[in-house]
Amino acid sequence: MGVTALIPARSGSKRIPNKNITLLNGFPLLTYSIQSAKDSGIFDGIYVSSDSVEIGEIAKKYGVDFIHCPLEIAHKDHDPDYKWVKHAVWSLNLSPDSAFSILRPTSPFRTGETIKRAYEYFKNEDCDSLRAVEKCSQHPNKMWEFDGKYIQPFTGQTLYSEPYQNLPKVWVQNASLEIAHTYVVYSIGNISGNKIIPFFTTGYEGYDINQKIDLEMAQNLIDKGLAKLPEIK
Repeated sequence: MGVTALIPARSGSKRIPNKNITLLNGFPLLTYSIQSAKDSGIFDGIYVSSDSVEIGEIAKKYGVDFIHCPLEIAHKDHDPDYKWVKHAVWSLNLSPDSAFSILRPTSPFRTGETIKRAYEYFKNEDCDSLRAVEKCSQHPNKMWEFDGKYIQPFTGQTLYSEPYQNLPKVWVQNASLEIAHTYVVYSIGNISGNKIIPFFTTGYEGYDINQKIDLEMAQNLIDKGLAKLPEIK
């Protein structure tokens, strides 16, 4: 089964300007996803999908191919991932019998070993896709909806006064990775299908950079030796 790495790197970001190419430990954030994809050794091709020619040039500089995604479908804030994934799958003419993996630049501590571990699990299971998850820190039973005057439990359950350890176990997806059979794009019309298996990340594999504080904390983790980035070659 051929596997293709897809790295989404649209230009612009409201919370961190040019987030995908902002520097972390001296290199553009994007490069750590490129390096981890290379280190995994599982991909037939590694592609950066972006509306930005500048980002495309950075991708080429670090040894991977560039898919120029039209601005109108290039991962806008409110657009589903399906739009840019479909564009990439069709642009590359990927076989329905192949697979693809989404590696988001905002997860810099994902390594080649992380990807290999996930792929070994994925290829041996009866599934449409695999998605990285971790145990949630903010439990949905502690969340509320506001109707303009009162708040109501988000889940409709009255478990909000229970200690965390008494609540049902809940996992939340993170930015580390997704792997899916390409047929889900052609036949099902989404990027996950219906049979989704979990990949439980450990340590900082699922760390996600979305705000400036996340970037500062990531650098702090590196400086203190608590987390390690893929070594850019």
